[in-house]
Amino acid sequence: MYEKDKSSLSYHACSTDLTGLKKEIAWLQEVDSTALQSSLKDLDSADQNFFRRGKQGEGKAGFPKFKSKQNHRKSYKSKMSISIRDKTVKLPKLGFVACRVSKQIEGRILSATVSQNPSGKYFVSLCCTGVESKPLTKTGLSIGIDLGMKDFVVTSDTPPFPNHKFLAKSLEKLRLFQRLLSRKTKGSNNWNKARIKVARLHEQVANQRSDLQLTLSTQLIQDYDLIAIEDLTVKNMVKNRRLARSVSDVSWSEFVRQLEYKAVWYGKRVVRVDQYFPSSQLCSACGYQNPETKNLAIRNRTCPVCGAVHDRDVNAAINILHEGIPVSHYLKNR
Repeated sequence: MYEKDKSSLSYHACSTDLTGLKKEIAWLQEVDSTALQSSLKDLDSADQNFFRRGKQGEGKAGFPKFKSKQNHRKSYKSKMSISIRDKTVKLPKLGFVACRVSKQIEGRILSATVSQNPSGKYFVSLCCTGVESKPLTKTGLSIGIDLGMKDFVVTSDTPPFPNHKFLAKSLEKLRLFQRLLSRKTKGSNNWNKARIKVARLHEQVANQRSDLQLTLSTQLIQDYDLIAIEDLTVKNMVKNRRLARSVSDVSWSEFVRQLEYKAVWYGKRVVRVDQYFPSSQLCSACGYQNPETKNLAIRNRTCPVCGAVHDRDVNAAINILHEGIPVSHYLKNR
């Protein structure tokens, strides 16, 4: 279409064609109409984002990708006749489905996204409106955070939070399961059983990492009004093949994302300090910059000017806090 007359897909044109296709193709009538409409809207968004990338040069959205039914991560969205009753959820065309309700549903339900992960488990995520998030009580406290690999989070005034290295601890077991999977005939029942074992182990690691991040980010948001954190470029760090697995395992980007959206919800503030700020080189007591501390092997340092002894990561966290406070005031007064 684009090569012919510079036109592209549109939701309205596709929805008109869908009405005729449902009469010709029987399996299109097996699902509810809003699920099909949601898929068309996703296709329209992907198409529009791709051409918007070409015009503005953002470089984020690539070609729309075909989603094969052979993929083991599946989902669809529905928007009508959704309700929760006791321990069941009512979905279009399926009726009441038994489930575990993880939390009390508040507000009016707008849509439900039904998903299946590679291990075979199903989830229903509800989007609700009319739910107010109450701001947390102001504590008047501020904290600086230095992210690392030896310790996951080092703060300016609390003990460090260790890096549990969930993936590294499961690597031997993962290698065993993947070796067994590679020896099965692809598509067979034994292959599928072996695939599920690998998927469940990956899911366990992801759940361990997610639980740590959710718990820690919530604790920090509750305890502090201002959180200053270093702005790391993770996508460049994972290009180092020696550090890529460790950087991915620690998952800094997801932790910062959780801090930022929870800060918006609860009326707190998260400030990113420029990645080129020399937080490890500055003495947090007198401000002297010592370029010799660029060596990562030096974990403790003594300032040659004031004689103060610092732990490298705690000193960096304090400097990040000192830099983050004026940045926060500047952003607040813009």
